[in-house]
Amino acid sequence: CCICGQSGATITCCETDCDLSFHLPCAKQGGCVTRFLRPYRSFCPAHRPEQAVEANPEPGTECLICMEPVEDRKTFNTMVCPACKTAWFHRDCIQGQALHAGLLSLQCPLCRNSQAFVMDLFTMGIRIPFRLVPPSWEGNTAFDELGERHRHCDASECLFPGGREEAEEEGPWELLLCSSCAAEGTHRHCSGLRGSITSWECDGC
Repeated sequence: CCICGQSGATITCCETDCDLSFHLPCAKQGGCVTRFLRPYRSFCPAHRPEQAVEANPEPGTECLICMEPVEDRKTFNTMVCPACKTAWFHRDCIQGQALHAGLLSLQCPLCRNSQAFVMDLFTMGIRIPFRLVPPSWEGNTAFDELGERHRHCDASECLFPGGREEAEEEGPWELLLCSSCAAEGTHRHCSGLRGSITSWECDGC
């Protein structure tokens, strides 16, 4: 193996007349590129492909995924979106994003380009699995709380005998939600609201 020097290296660089070989686990450590797309070609550090787009990050540019600084130029570990040429990210960060998103959902974090972005990542050796299920961050219960209605009284002093978490369908103990944000609520009686009042705004709104 041209990286670790041990025997058993089964991957050989596909460049003509290059006989360097390496282990798959050593590939990333040594800066080799292995394409996870037919015909599954691999390249040693000297012959690995580089992004064709001509771009350099502005000073202080951060990876759009981890928000940590990137290098001041394209390298094996620093990549750029070929479409917008302004979205920069670390190789490890975009690899993680690709594994979670899958082929059908992966796109540039900034310009949302998909086709050119994905093809460039394949060329650069990023593994992008094909998955029929939604991205891992969109699990079956990931957004359940967004559909939940606010259900307790936020008055400074709740007077309802059943407590803040309880309410009645109508009358003085009906729970009114803020008509602007719906993020706070009050029993009519707790805020001195008459039965004819159908809307209420919290102090924050």
